[in-house]
Amino acid sequence: MNEQIENRLIGAGASVVGFADVTEILDNKISHLEKAISIGIDRKLNENTIHILCGLQKQTAGYLKAQGFKYLRIPPDSDRVSGTFISRLYPLFTHKIAATCSGIGWIGKNGLLINPVYGPRLSLATVLTDAPLRTAQPIESGRCGDCSLCVDSCPSKAITGNTWKRCNPFIELLHQEVCISYKKKSRPVNGKPNCGLCINICPYGRDR
Repeated sequence: MNEQIENRLIGAGASVVGFADVTEILDNKISHLEKAISIGIDRKLNENTIHILCGLQKQTAGYLKAQGFKYLRIPPDSDRVSGTFISRLYPLFTHKIAATCSGIGWIGKNGLLINPVYGPRLSLATVLTDAPLRTAQPIESGRCGDCSLCVDSCPSKAITGNTWKRCNPFIELLHQEVCISYKKKSRPVNGKPNCGLCINICPYGRDR
């Protein structure tokens, strides 16, 4: 089943697909859906990532339903709709952590998911399910090593330089208020506050 789902998603435009056991990070409301299908798209190659990700989720859900399994689509973070059931789960579930559980990447010093091939340039979405999928070994800690390009280059000095570890998920990687305040003062992109230097300067995936 893993191969069928992955081949379908890659063929339809996904850059990476991972399968995870997310039992330990689920809220009780959705704890019966202990497996996660993590889907990533390279933002540099696809401009309309939200539309593509939602389409890939819908395709995955259709396949799971046809096989008789339950599912729950967690939309991309940038496609949040307030007041819905899913919106109430956002504080309890993150695509980044699901992706680390699936082996897609680790949380970098900039607080973003880092993939060895695409770097911090993936847009993510997740489908939860009770299907008996084979799951990957979770990534347990950051793999940025001694690199501090994002830390040294952050114009707001919001990045602490700490290294993420699964066993210490609450370590502060980013002073979010400082980051948000700086972005609000910068030139907006598509009507939204923007900076993105920590993404552009990351050596992982830069050659793409």
